[in-house]
Amino acid sequence: MIGDIISIINDYWLLLLIGQYPNGPLGGLANTLILSALSIALAFPVSILLALARLSKSRLLRWPVTALVYITRGVPLLMLILWSYFLVPLLTGADVPSFYTMLTTLVIYQGAFLSEVVRAGIVALGPGQMDAARALGHSYMGAMRFIILPQALYNMIPSMISTFVATIKDTTLGYVINVPDLTFAASQVNNQLLTQPFQVFLILAVVYYAICWSLTYVANVIERRIARKRAGLANAQSPASLAQIKVITEQP
Repeated sequence: MIGDIISIINDYWLLLLIGQYPNGPLGGLANTLILSALSIALAFPVSILLALARLSKSRLLRWPVTALVYITRGVPLLMLILWSYFLVPLLTGADVPSFYTMLTTLVIYQGAFLSEVVRAGIVALGPGQMDAARALGHSYMGAMRFIILPQALYNMIPSMISTFVATIKDTTLGYVINVPDLTFAASQVNNQLLTQPFQVFLILAVVYYAICWSLTYVANVIERRIARKRAGLANAQSPASLAQIKVITEQP
């Protein structure tokens, strides 16, 4: 079996890497990474806007966004992909490429999930942070930009990276609307070979595992650094440390 896997990689590595490019659309692993990176980059600011809207005191802003988040989180991603793929051309009459359909759906879906992480991080800081910022003369948005969000996002880094890992795995569903990604390329290889589906999709699983494991490893490293930094700050602010500082400052 190992020999078969090596043979498949040797014969089809270019198709798995870049798809039909340059004789056709870019696909394979390259398209998967591009789709994942764009989804993450666009879903992140969307999640912040949705979280701020959910925390708004205005019902006209809070209620529609809350409904959007609950509906998006309550419907399977596959359903959203199919709705987008068939409904948008029906409403607009435009032929939207499957790549952009998948990208838009992922941004909305992951933005809704990530917005709850952002909202929880902001709420966890407590109202005292906002009160202190407003007492110092900051506007609401200024306090959010310079004081609240930097602290909340710093605390949420591990959770956000876990969501990013889920985004990479969700790109595999683009196969159902013919997005030329890595899963689509693996399916093409399987259709050509016919007799080695296990080997083909084992290669696919290993590649996705390697990508997701790398991000998970990064998340673990960042989480350990955050824990060490917090421990250092806690030690610096301990009563013993504060007493030492007081003694030093009171010396003539």
